[in-house]
Amino acid sequence: MRPSTTVPLLAAALAAATLALTGAARAQQTWDQGYEVTRPPVVVSLAKQRAKINAVLTERLDQLLPNLMRECGVKMWIVANREYNEDPVYRTLVPAPVFAARRTTILVFYDRGPDEGLERVTVSRYGLGELYASAWDGGATGSVDEQWRRLGEIVAERDPETIAVNSSADWAVADGLTAGLRQLMERALGDRSDRIITAQHLCVRWLETRIRAELELYPQIVQLARGVIAEAFSNDVITPGVTTTDDVRWWLRQRFQSLGLPVWFHPMCDVQRRTDGADDARPFFGDDDATIRRGDVLHCDVGVRYLRLCTDTQEMGYVLRADERDAPPGLKRALQIGNRWQDLLTSSFIASRTGNEILAETLRKCRAENIRGSVYTHPLGFFGHAPGPTIGMWDNQGPTPVRGDWPLRANTCYAIEGNVKVQVPEWGDQWVQIGLEQDACFDGQRVYYLGGRQTRWHLVR
Repeated sequence: MRPSTTVPLLAAALAAATLALTGAARAQQTWDQGYEVTRPPVVVSLAKQRAKINAVLTERLDQLLPNLMRECGVKMWIVANREYNEDPVYRTLVPAPVFAARRTTILVFYDRGPDEGLERVTVSRYGLGELYASAWDGGATGSVDEQWRRLGEIVAERDPETIAVNSSADWAVADGLTAGLRQLMERALGDRSDRIITAQHLCVRWLETRIRAELELYPQIVQLARGVIAEAFSNDVITPGVTTTDDVRWWLRQRFQSLGLPVWFHPMCDVQRRTDGADDARPFFGDDDATIRRGDVLHCDVGVRYLRLCTDTQEMGYVLRADERDAPPGLKRALQIGNRWQDLLTSSFIASRTGNEILAETLRKCRAENIRGSVYTHPLGFFGHAPGPTIGMWDNQGPTPVRGDWPLRANTCYAIEGNVKVQVPEWGDQWVQIGLEQDACFDGQRVYYLGGRQTRWHLVR
C-alpha cells in the first residue's frame, strides 16, 4: 500500500512566485513527526527560476555578506576567475543566467563600514547587471594587462587593511584562486600584496549560511526529491522479478531530467535480501545490477539541485511477498530504530559544538541504547557535500581534522545521514542495514526536517 500524500504548504504568495504544488498536497503532520510524499511539486519555468534566484542573491549580497566579512575580519575580498576554470564560489555570487566567467572576470567586495555598506564592483569586459558596478570598460585595447592595472588602482584607491583571496589548504571550495591568477594579482597589487590573507573562513560562512528566503524555499525543493523516490519505489516503476536495480537508477535519473532537475551524482539503488544462512546480505552499496525480487529490501540515494540549492536523500523500500500486505514487524522495528538514531543525532546539535563533538556525543548515546549505528552527516546547500562541520565519515567514526573541528552555527542545513544495523527475526535474525538520509536545518535551537522524514516503508506490491 502506498503512503498518503502529506506535503506542507508554504505561504500562498511564495508558492505562486516559486513552486506550484500539486492539488492533493496537504499538511497533516508536523515537521518533526515526519510525513510521506508520493508526488513531487511542479518545477517552474526557467524564467521564474531566474527571478527567484536573483531575488535571493540580492538579499544575500545586501544583508548577509557585509556581516560575514566583518565577522571574519575581511576588509576587501577579491574573487578572480578565468572562463571554464571558475572559482567554486563564483557561481554563488553572480546572477542567473550567468553560466561562466567571461575571459577573466574579477569581483571586488569592499566594506566601507556599517554606515556606507558594502561596495561591489566587477573588473571585467562584460557587466553583471545591477548587482555589480562596472569598474572597467575594457580600456583602450581591452587587454588583460590593462584589466590587472585597473584592479591595482581600485585597491590603491581604497587602501584596505586586509585583502582576502580564495586560497586554502583545508577547504576545497575556498581554494579557487589559481596559481597563475595569484601571480598576476600580486603583481597588480605591488607592495599591498603583503596584505593578502586567506578567505577560507569567509568562503565557508558564505556557503554554509542560509537566509530566511532560502529556508522558505528549501522544503519544497526537498519534496521534489522525496516525491520522485516515492514514485520509484512503487509498482509504477518496479515489477518484481523483472525490474533491476540499474533500471531504477536510470529511471530516477531520467525522471529528474524530465522535471528539469539536474542531479549532482548518479542515483543509487541497491537491495538486501534474506540469505538463509549465508554469511551476509547482498552488499548494501553495491554497483551490481540485481533483479528485484519479492521480499527484497530496497535502498536509494539521490541528490538534485534546484534554485541553486542541493538535496541529498536516502530512503528505504520493501517488496511485498505474495502473501504479505505490509512489511514484516522486524523491518518496521528496524526503521523505528533508524528514526531513533536520527533523534539521538539531532538532539546532539548544540550551537558552537563542533562536528567532532556532535559525533562523539551521538555515538555515546547510541551505545547507551545498544543501537548499532554509524554517522556520516554533512552540511548541505549550494553544494551537496557542502562546507561546514563534518559529523563523521562513513569510513571514519572518529574525529575528522579541520572540517570536523568547525563549529555548528544557526541557519545552516545538513543531510542527516547514516545507518543502523538491526537483526530481523523474520529473516532468521539476519542483520539488515537501514540507510537514512533526510535534509534538515539547525535554526540555532533545534533541528527540523526541511521536507519531513521517512517513518514508514515504501511498499511495492
